[in-house]
Parts: sequence; C-alpha cells; structure tokens
Amino acid sequence: MKINKKIQSFLGITAALILLNTVGSFVFHRFDLTADKRYTLSKTTKNILDKVTEPVYVDVYLEGNFPAELRKLQTETKQLLEEFNAYNSNINFVFVNPLANEKEASHIAQKLFTSGLKPINISVNDKGKQTQEMVFPWAVATKGENHANIQLIKGMMQSSTEEKIASSVQHLEYSITEAIHKINTKKSKKIAVIKGIGEPNDIYIADFLRTLKDTYYIAPFTLDSVAVNPQKTLTDLQAYDLAIITKPTKAFNENQIQVLDQFVMNGGKSIWMLDQVQADMDSLYNPTSEMLVYPKDQSLGEMLFKYGVRVNPDLVKDEYGSPIKLATGKQGSETVYETYNWKFAPYVVSGSNHPIVKNIEVVKFDFANSIDTLKNNIKKTVLLASSPMSVKVGAPSIVSLANTINEKVDPKAVKMQSFPLAVLLEGKFTSVFKNRIVPFKSANYLNEGKPTKMIVISDGDIVKNQLDQQYQPMELGYDKWTNTLYGNKEFLINAVSYLLDDTGLINLRTKEVNLALLDKEKVYTDYNYIRSVIVTIPLLILAIFGFVFTYLRKKKYTK
Repeated sequence: MKINKKIQSFLGITAALILLNTVGSFVFHRFDLTADKRYTLSKTTKNILDKVTEPVYVDVYLEGNFPAELRKLQTETKQLLEEFNAYNSNINFVFVNPLANEKEASHIAQKLFTSGLKPINISVNDKGKQTQEMVFPWAVATKGENHANIQLIKGMMQSSTEEKIASSVQHLEYSITEAIHKINTKKSKKIAVIKGIGEPNDIYIADFLRTLKDTYYIAPFTLDSVAVNPQKTLTDLQAYDLAIITKPTKAFNENQIQVLDQFVMNGGKSIWMLDQVQADMDSLYNPTSEMLVYPKDQSLGEMLFKYGVRVNPDLVKDEYGSPIKLATGKQGSETVYETYNWKFAPYVVSGSNHPIVKNIEVVKFDFANSIDTLKNNIKKTVLLASSPMSVKVGAPSIVSLANTINEKVDPKAVKMQSFPLAVLLEGKFTSVFKNRIVPFKSANYLNEGKPTKMIVISDGDIVKNQLDQQYQPMELGYDKWTNTLYGNKEFLINAVSYLLDDTGLINLRTKEVNLALLDKEKVYTDYNYIRSVIVTIPLLILAIFGFVFTYLRKKKYTK
C-alpha cells in the first residue's frame, strides 16, 4: 500500500514537471524582481524593437580584467542586452576585448579611435590604492551597412568612478535603443539651418551639423529670397520640421519675421541661439585687456515677447565660471600659463529632471544673457540656468579681463541669484502680427498657432566648436586650452531629439536606476572588522544549524 502511494506520488510529480515544461515551451516570461524594474523594457523600447525584422549585431567592448566598478557596468549591459534578445531574437550581441591581442592592440586601438571610439582612463580606489585602467567604453550596433556607436560611460566632470557608472547604467536602455532605432529607421525629419542673418561660418558649427546629419536631413535655408517672393520663401520653409537660428548679427526685416512667425504658427519647431550683447573673447586680447560691450538688436524681441520670453541685453556674471588659461610670463623659452576663473563663461550644471538635460555633462556658456519668462498660455521649462551666485552686468559697459579674474566678491554685500539661460516653450503660440497689418499676404495665415515647441538659448556661441592646428573643426564642447570636454553637444543633440522625437525615445533618459554601491571609504576604514564578520557569521550559522540538526536527529531516533 505504501509502495503504491510512493509510485502515485512519483508519477504525479513527473506528470507535473512534464506539464510545466510543455507549457513553458509555449509561454515565455521573464520576471524582473528589482525594485526599480531596471530590466523591464519600456513601452517605447518595445515599440522600436517590434520594427526590427532583420538581424542587428551589437559588439560591446567591455570584455577583460576590469575593476569592480566596470564589472558592474559590464554585468548591467549584458543583462539588459539579454532582455533585448529575449524580446526580439534579431538583437544579437557579443562582448569583445579589443586589446586581447597584445601584438595588434596598438593598431586596433588606433582603428577604434579613428571610428570615434575614444578610450578613457578610469581611476579606481581599492583600499586606498589608485589604479588606472584604459578601456573603450563603447558598443557598436550594426545592421547591414548601417552602424551606430553607443557610448556606455558618461564623462561627468568632477564625479567619482562610482557616480559615473551609476549615471551610465541609468542611460543604458536609452543609449542602446537609440542606436538600434537609428540604424533601423530611414531618415525622415528635415532641418533648415537659417542663413543670410550674419551667422557664424559653417566651419565653427561643423561638428554639430555633422552629428545631426547622421539622423536627419539638413539643408541651408537663406531668408534673402523674401525680398523677391516672400510667399514662396514661407512655403519652402514649411517643408522643414525644424528651423535652427544661430547667432544672428543682422537685424531681421518685417518680411523675414513674418516668415519665421508663420512657420511657428503652422507647427514648425525651432531653436533660437541668440546674443543680445556684442561681446567676444577675441576683443579682450588687446594691450588694455578691456572691451566695450553693447546691446545689439536683431528685431526679434517683440516676437519672442509675444511667445512668452525676453532675452535681456545684459551679461550674466557667475562666480561659478569656467576655467581659462592665460599666459603669465616665460620660464626660459617656454610660455607659462595659469588657470583662472572666467565669470563671464557660466559653468552650468543641470539640476532638472527634464529628459533634455537630466544627467548631462556641465554646459559652458560664453557671454550669456539672462532670460525672463512671461505669463501667457505657453508652458515654459527652464532647462539650464546660472548658479545662484550670479549677477547681471548691464550694457553698454566696460569688461576688463584683469579685473574680472582678480576681483573678490562678498556674497553678503551683493544681491545674487540664478538666471535662466535656456528655456523650452511648448503650446499654441499667438502670432506677433495678430491685430496688426501683415507685411505680405500669405496663404494659410494663422493668428493662433498649432501646437508646437521651441527652445530659446541666450548664447549664440554655445554651438561653436574650436579649430585644431590644421584649422579643422574639433568636437563641439571641447576646449583645447584647458583640455576639457563640456556637455554642449549632448545638450543640443538632446534638444533637437526632443523637438523632433515622435516615438517618446528621449523620455527614456529620465529612467531611474538605483545601484547598491559599496562605500569604499567605510570599507577601507573598517576593513578588519568587516572581514572578521564575513568570515565568522557564516561559520556561526553553520555551527548553529549543525547543532540543531544533530539535536533533532538524536531526539527523533532516541525514541
């Protein structure tokens, strides 16, 4: 009888296991037990992956003998890619150590560098011992002839390695999804770069345009034609999705303003990078080290005022300025340079959770103006602002290089505050020509606009890249004099993505991932205590378990 029950129990368990495996072969589900659901793919990611019908290969250059911090990033990247593959088997990935072959390491490193994959040195503190590791924190997504680079580690100046890893993990899903979307989607959006307004030469905005060109159609658009046929100019401009106005130095006439206004009214997106004060560093490099700064008017004030912002004709001087290097003398035949705090170049750290600016690198402004936001029906979001240790300098006035770098300011004696430097506006705008006589009659004229977005930035130089010794454009945001890479490029690319994004992809940048990282300082301080606890407690638990098990066994069989 007992044997029959055992056989029945065995057969029942066997049948249950067979049934469970059969059901599991048809029904697949992965369980994410993390508190922050870091391995649960967003709806946006799933929508993008649903459109991948051909194999996509992701080569991840994070294989090797890494410190604990990088192993964490390695693990998180692998687990996330496993989720991508589980959802769509067309997503394939492999981890590669590009420097595994020592003989070819130098050649491969140069090849990767030429492809835009820049290695970085990571400082790791292990019980007070500093180590340097050179790694390529990149992955490359490939589909056919299309490929996209994926940056896995964010720079984040003045951040520890742990903070960099934590920030990078937060953006993994966005970075990988964006690359897959990029190589799997044909270009569709068109960007007009407005010309004929006294804008900078193309070589000074080349890196920005070159980066945009990988994802969007870009074309110069000259407003000069409004003098001949303003209606045709407006019609041609409305074929674009986004207009970029970069540091105009010429005043706009009424016809040009109406073209831009009606472009906005009909749903066109726009980015305005404006200077309301004439000031530049080159003008300071003279025997007196002084320059006159004065207001300049592009005739856009009334239109922007109607939209809900005002760019003021002043300069923001921030105690948290960006560093500049100045020659201070000579030592033998070598010029000696020293670093100073340049207060007219605000060192802007984003504190917003908006997807455009969340966790981006520090953005550098040059001679920026303050922006006022005005009350109307438009939603306004301050994306970037100066530090609370800022003051406004009116124009016209004299700016002195020597006085600025040497002055000592008592915060208690001077009223200081934060000033908006970049503002996002969203909603239905009202035409500046409402209840006015329009310069020319246009088809589809609107007094009240369709829903749209625009970004106003009070610095025309935020988009400018420097030139190297061969007068070739360098990466946007890189300052060759201080060897610092700022987040200007990331900010502007994110801004364009937000304005033109129909998928909601940019919103993935707001995903929160909380990593449980060790407190290295505490571990080092209490190293002996922690080691003894780790060794002793498992042995103690094992001893208690053995004692209880022996006691119960003896008690059972003694009876």
